[in-house]
Amino acid sequence: VQLQASGGGLVQPGGSLGLSCAVSGLTFSTNAMGWFRQAPGKEREFVSAIGRGSGNTNYAETVQGRFAISRDNAKNTVYLQMNNLKPEDTAIYYCAAAKFFSRLSRTEADYWGQGTPVTVSS
Repeated sequence: VQLQASGGGLVQPGGSLGLSCAVSGLTFSTNAMGWFRQAPGKEREFVSAIGRGSGNTNYAETVQGRFAISRDNAKNTVYLQMNNLKPEDTAIYYCAAAKFFSRLSRTEADYWGQGTPVTVSS
């Protein structure tokens, strides 16, 4: 199983960035997907999750209204659109897959990808 996150980079405060996570080696459409982040010196935290058919989504309060998660089951890819970025959004962002949607908000997953770094700075 491979989860390949991409799209990270350097962006100014107030800017936008879009992350992608391409998944292979599992039946993508039967897994809920999530995004997480870990800032230097901090624990990994939940950012957002999406159910198998995109009907269910969940966001951390810190990103609610600024971030949007989506998925394309035909492309085995999950996305995270990040708008109005703040310096405190700086972290390494990880994608993950889980059979059960509810696990993701507890920062639990069956499979984890490597991270992609996001830096928000002027």
